[in-house]
Formats: sequence, structure tokens, C-alpha cells
Amino acid sequence: MTPPAYAQAAPAAPPATASGPVREAQRPNFLVIVADDLGWSDLGSFGGEIATPNLDALANSGVRFTGFHTAPTCSPTRSMLLSGVDNHEAGIGTMIETRPPSLADRPGYEGYLNDRVASIAELLQQGGYRTLMSGKWHLGLTPDRSPAARGFEHSYALLHGLGNHFGADQNAAWRKAKANPLYRQDGKLVRFPVGRYSADYFADQMIGFLEDGAHDQRPFFAYLTFSTPHWPMQAPAETIAKYKGRYDGGYEVLRAERLERQKKLGLAALDQQPHPLDGVKPWSSLTPDEKAIEARKMEVYAAMVDRMDQNVGRVIAQLKRTGQYDNTVIIFLSDNGPEGNEIDAPSQVRDVPGGAKKLGIDNRLQNIGNATSYVGYGAGWAQANSSPSWLVKGYPTEGGTRVTAFAVGKDVVGNRIARGYLSVTDIAPTLLDLAGLTQPATFKGHAILPFEGHSLVPVLAEKAAEVRAPGEPVGTELFYRRALRKGDWKAVYLPKSRSVYPRDGVGEGKWQLFKIATDPAESQDLAQSHAGKLAELVADWDRYAAQKGVALPEAAPAKAKQP
Repeated sequence: MTPPAYAQAAPAAPPATASGPVREAQRPNFLVIVADDLGWSDLGSFGGEIATPNLDALANSGVRFTGFHTAPTCSPTRSMLLSGVDNHEAGIGTMIETRPPSLADRPGYEGYLNDRVASIAELLQQGGYRTLMSGKWHLGLTPDRSPAARGFEHSYALLHGLGNHFGADQNAAWRKAKANPLYRQDGKLVRFPVGRYSADYFADQMIGFLEDGAHDQRPFFAYLTFSTPHWPMQAPAETIAKYKGRYDGGYEVLRAERLERQKKLGLAALDQQPHPLDGVKPWSSLTPDEKAIEARKMEVYAAMVDRMDQNVGRVIAQLKRTGQYDNTVIIFLSDNGPEGNEIDAPSQVRDVPGGAKKLGIDNRLQNIGNATSYVGYGAGWAQANSSPSWLVKGYPTEGGTRVTAFAVGKDVVGNRIARGYLSVTDIAPTLLDLAGLTQPATFKGHAILPFEGHSLVPVLAEKAAEVRAPGEPVGTELFYRRALRKGDWKAVYLPKSRSVYPRDGVGEGKWQLFKIATDPAESQDLAQSHAGKLAELVADWDRYAAQKGVALPEAAPAKAKQP
């Protein structure tokens, strides 16, 4: 810890009172909860039918965000959340699972949270906070890139992007296929307890960390990152049973029901129409057996969301038992839009004859949801869950990047909806601002990049709806797909290549233009009628790409693996 960095990241001296200095614990605690691939409308407070009473209670008493945006997939988002800068600068220019060899030595494409940034955990720890993490990491596998090395005093981390939710992927067969995940506890490799459910165990660990520090006078930063409802679709049988038959009407019906509830909740305009479905067979065209399988997938998915909510309730109950709840700011978000791929096995064995069988995978209808099943829920349900937006995870469209998010707690003006454009890069500067700290220019003896996100304190205090000027451009790129948001407008470029994530991609190979303020579903391409505006946004995107070091081959690698 260098003295200059400490001086800049330290809190100002607390004001004196008649009884002495203000206690350190009066600085706010922070609980940041991340769901993995959650759909925009999954929570009841965002239009869903799934039982999410704990998250709904928080969201409805806080401020719900209708314009909160992330990167199109998980690890880029997590790098932006923890660093406050663009993923191409923080080290996740693309997902390590899909990175072509040509980009391995390119700055910003390291595949882990790099040293050009200091994580918000590092800065808060340096500023006097106790830092805790439980759940999915996805920002580096080695000890020097683990949560313990990036500012977390205590951590229990799934290092990879996913894992079997019951820990059934750690045996010799999975290791031989190099499809087994790794876990670290306070930096040391450990095994996930086979038979426990991921959301339950991650919550257990966080509750334990909070209990162990109950008498610590420091405020805490708790980072709880569930791996639910990320595929494979697995959940405890008793939770799945709650949703038996609920989705037999199909994804078109669910999509319509959710959009109507969004309108009643004030989350969507009364005349809002959803973007047409892409790459989805009409439910009526499926056979009875196909419908049964698809409905079962969604039942399991709903149970995953339900179980995550139950565990959020357990963590909140712990904060209330220890008297810490009223002094805590809680931020909840999904890391990207819902997953739309058709999945039946891990990528390592997907094209290997008999590979899934060697891993003990059984995707028969009666087994879906159990520890030995391995399915995703597909494009139909994903697009129902992202409605009314366009597309899903992996795309810079609204369906891939506009996510469920809300804030609640100390100094947050609640019981309302905030509709401005917000970014996941805003979380780090917000936490530092609320903690009374300033970002240092250096950390551990080297320069770090300044935040490009903005503090959301004015939005939380209901003093502003936006934290960006109308003319401030915000660029995005992943898998060679591009977007530029600027005020009411958004430009999108989706290449025609189908060799990147998702495997069956959508793209016209040209720039499209949408007036996102009046067309949030990105349904009407205005590229021809507003050619000048499109040229302006494309020029802005080119500047963004040059500034951030974005790599843009003309075509994606022929055989890029899917994460």
C-alpha cells in the first residue's frame, strides 16, 4: 500500500459530536447482488410471475431502473462493475473462452481483471472497509487474479463462468474433459460440497462472513454473485414442483402476459409492442413431446430464480438480525440479458461423439432439473423474458444489455422508478462516492485508469434522472458486434457471421439506427431516413474503438468456442 494512494482513498476525518467522533460504522455498508443471465421481466416487480417476494420487497421500496445497461455477457460486465471502466481497458475485451490466438497478447484482452485498474474492493478495503465476496468470479483463475488478490478480505468463489449447481462436475470424467470448474476460498483451491445447491451455499458463505465480522467496527462491502439462473437448468425438486404446468401455454403466451404486467407497473408504455421473435419456432408448431420438454425447462428456470430469491431473503434477514440493514445500500442487477442458446452439454464435449454420456449427462424429460441434466432453456423463453426488447445475451441490443436493476437502502429515495440511461460502470464510482472516498491516481505504485462511469448519487437521491449529458456517447463491442448510445439515439452493427456467441447468430452486416427513446424495442430502423444522425453515431463509435483499443477483424474466427 503506497502512502500517496492511501491518502487519496482514505475517508475524511469524521465530524466530532458531543460524545466524541462519529463511529466508523456510520459510513454505509454496501451489498451488491448480481444474478447470472436473469431476464428483464423475471422478477414480480418487473412483470414476472415467478415467486420473488424478497427481491420484490426490496425493489418496490427502493428505486427501480428501467434504463440500466451492462455488457452483452457476464465476464465483461463484471470487469466493468468492479473497475468502473470499459471492459476493453479492464482486461476482458472478449471472453477468454472465445478469444482467438491473435488477440492473446493484445492489451485489454488479457482474459482477467488487469492491473490497469484497481477494483472497487481494493479501493474500499484501502479506505477502511471490510470486503466480502461469495459466488461467481469469472475474472481470472490463478491465485494472483483471484478475489483474494483483488481486494476481498474473505471470499468463496466459483472461478469459471459456470458450474453444475449441485457440484456434480468435479469428478475424474469432468476433469479429463477439462469441463470441471474451480473454486477458491480466501485464495486457496477448494471443492464445492457435492449435493448442496449453488444459491444456497453461496448465501451460506456470505451469511457466515457477515456473522464472523458482526463485532468489526468497519463498514462492509459485500459482493454476492449468484450463478443462478445461468445454465445448466438445475434446481431442488421441491422448488421445481411449485411451477408444474405453469408454462404449458408456451413462450408467446408468457411474453404477452409479462408485457401486460410491465405496462400495469409503469415499466413500459401502454402502447408498447414487443420486437418480433427471432429464430423461434411457434409454440403451436411443436409436438406434444417437444412442448413437454420446453415447458419443463422453463419450470426449472423459474425454480432457479425462486431459489435465488429465497436466499436473498436469508441474507437480508441476517442484516436485520444484526442491526446492519438500515445502514446498508443494496444494489441488485443481472449481469446481462437472458441466455438464448440451445444447450445440451458443456462446450468441451459438445462435438465429441459420446462425450456427454461419458460425463453422465441425462437430458431426458423426467431428469431435466436434476444434477445430471445439462440443458439451457432456449431462444423462445429467453425472448419472452427479455420482452419487449430485441434479442438476448451476447448482443449489444437492448435484449442483451438492458437488465433488471434496482437500489434500496440508506439515503436512497424509494418507492419510485428511474428511467434514465445508466451503466454498470457507474457502480464503482457510486460506492466510492457514498463511502466518502475519492479514486486515487495510483494504486500499489502504478497508475490506474480513472473511472469513466458516473456516480449515481444524484439519481439515488432523486435529484437527477440522468448522470450523462445528452451528447455523451457510450460505446459497446463484444464478439465483433457493436453499438453506440447517445442521448435518444442508438446505432447497432451486427455482423452476418454465425461463428460467434450465440452459435446461431442474428445479423445483417450493416449499421442500423434506432430512436431508442420512442422505440425501446429497436423495431424501426431509421438508418436511411436519418443518415446524418447515423453517420454521427458511427463516427462516435470509431473514436470509442480507437480510444479503448477495440480489436475488430472483418470476420469472427471460424471455430470460436462458445463459453
